[in-house]
Amino acid sequence: MIMQLKTERETLPTRVQRFLSWSQRLLFVTGTLALCYVGFNLLDARLYQVSAKRSLEKQIQLENKYHDTQPRPTLKTGDVLGRIDIPRLGVSVAVLQGTNSRILRLGAGHIEGTSLPGESGNTGIAGHRDTFFRDLKDIHQNDEIQIQTTTGLFRYGVDWAKVVEPDDTTVLEPSAPGSTLTLVTCYPFYFVGPAPKRFVVRAHKY
Repeated sequence: MIMQLKTERETLPTRVQRFLSWSQRLLFVTGTLALCYVGFNLLDARLYQVSAKRSLEKQIQLENKYHDTQPRPTLKTGDVLGRIDIPRLGVSVAVLQGTNSRILRLGAGHIEGTSLPGESGNTGIAGHRDTFFRDLKDIHQNDEIQIQTTTGLFRYGVDWAKVVEPDDTTVLEPSAPGSTLTLVTCYPFYFVGPAPKRFVVRAHKY
């Protein structure tokens, strides 16, 4: 009886040690796979950005050559619409048509239902806070935002930036005559998980 109790006492720590050992291995493998997944997505997005910007340059060349003879194609979801640059922040990202999850993983997205860049009304562009729009946290009033499309280069001056509720769509409505630009991303910038707020930047066209 005494020997049996002694054996059971020795077996219990061994089982615990094995469980902890396997748990550590599982956590290590899970963490490694998660890092590989994030790294792959970031690399995929960067490579796509290079390709999208080259595509935009080719479109601009074709537009300059044939704009009087060729009709402008209708934009489809996922098409490259242009490029947004914020020189002071070093931001340069391709803008695609639409805002589904794949588009926002690869670049910034033009919010459907809002005006196209340079047109009268309010142009809405969304981007992820943990990738392309992270630097918006440092945006200042009067910073210049540039949007290059096949139809031209449009410059905007920042009027304000503020935090709003996620269901506040009034920020996408035209606030004044002329052409305005609204950038939208999630907030807080370093929040873990789905962010509860939205960070909005409003600018007017020069």
